[in-house]
Amino acid sequence: MAQDTLTIIDNRTQQTYTLPIENGAIRAMDLRQIKTGPEDFGLMTYDPAFMNTASCRSSITFINGERGILRYRGYPIEALAAQCTFLEVAYLLLFGELPTAAELTRWASEIAHHTVLHTAIEKFMEGFRYNAHPMGMLVSTVAALSSVYPEANDIHDPENRLHQIVRLIAKAPSIAAIAYRHSKGFPCVYPDNQLSYTENFMSMLWKMAEPKYVANPVLARALDTLFILHADHEQNCSANAMRSVGSAHTDPYLTTAAAAAALAGPLHGGANEAVLQMLDEIGAKQNVPAYVKKVKAGHGKLMGFGHRVYKNYDPRAKIIKQTAEQVFEVTGRNAKLEIALELERIALEDDYFIKRKLYPNVVFYSGIIYQAMGFTPKMFTVLFAIPRVAGWLAQWQEMLTDTEQKIARPRQIWTGHEVREFVPLNSRTTVAGTRGT
Repeated sequence: MAQDTLTIIDNRTQQTYTLPIENGAIRAMDLRQIKTGPEDFGLMTYDPAFMNTASCRSSITFINGERGILRYRGYPIEALAAQCTFLEVAYLLLFGELPTAAELTRWASEIAHHTVLHTAIEKFMEGFRYNAHPMGMLVSTVAALSSVYPEANDIHDPENRLHQIVRLIAKAPSIAAIAYRHSKGFPCVYPDNQLSYTENFMSMLWKMAEPKYVANPVLARALDTLFILHADHEQNCSANAMRSVGSAHTDPYLTTAAAAAALAGPLHGGANEAVLQMLDEIGAKQNVPAYVKKVKAGHGKLMGFGHRVYKNYDPRAKIIKQTAEQVFEVTGRNAKLEIALELERIALEDDYFIKRKLYPNVVFYSGIIYQAMGFTPKMFTVLFAIPRVAGWLAQWQEMLTDTEQKIARPRQIWTGHEVREFVPLNSRTTVAGTRGT
């Protein structure tokens, strides 16, 4: 018998089944042969929230949560964050290799060429209420691009697909900047294609009456680093949404809007705002021990600690911690950083948190940096979404070219009624436990 197999004995029937193991997994469909009789549908797996289910094969992002490893296309995140620009990393995610100098110049030029928004989209964004949430504006506007570029429906043409990918990566910062300025009552600023990707974004955000906006190089580099760290993160909630919606062959604008909608949730992209609220609640460095004691007693949570995948120090958090120091040399030291550092120090030395493998994650320091740079908390998830567009599109394209993929359609375990006798309207009575008057 081959070693790369799994033998299952069905104690209901005493039947034995041998299933092949490949890449540390068995195929769920192989379980369908395990039946109690001809009328039996076959065995399924029950896995709420996909805690232990692989839905695809992927070569984009690798995570080893136990060892605190994150790699894009095989490259450690530490090397990419230290030596690359965001557009280099976006190219890597999408095409599998880092660009040459010539390829990067051409890629950056293509992106810059598509940063301007169609006037119909500008007018569309003007229609939002003055207090509209920037993330809601981003989701809605990305979806609206589908009506401006109907040719995007031809998702099986590689050249056309790439054209839409370039458009989305280029226009995401432009949409985000208009959403931000809309909340401030400021007119939109058109892109400056002589600037880098992040410098151009900063110009569209903060340029006022000056002839040309000049970004602080330290802050521009910090933002570029944060974009690299947020570019992709394997099969998370929003990537799963991108693949699931994309499996219906929906165009990339509507598909990306669906992924962004998933990111908007407080359990996914909105967590760094909660970290700031926690630090505000703590108030001062000397209050940290008392707050930690309260958390250990079951009153409240330590926001920004722990991760669904990482059971070690999130490698992105280490880089962001270093980036924070560089940012504060320019902006001045934020009192919240002192609270955060003390909170991290105590938590990493306390057996309560060590046993639970609660280490700082990527959102723990990112919100502090964004706030120091001048962003309001409502913009934090938008800043997460801009670089993640590249990762989503890489996941989407990989899904489309994977011959094993079909339209996503999970099974369910039925827990409802069997066949019921229909009761005419005038004969129905209120049943205890149902909604009544």
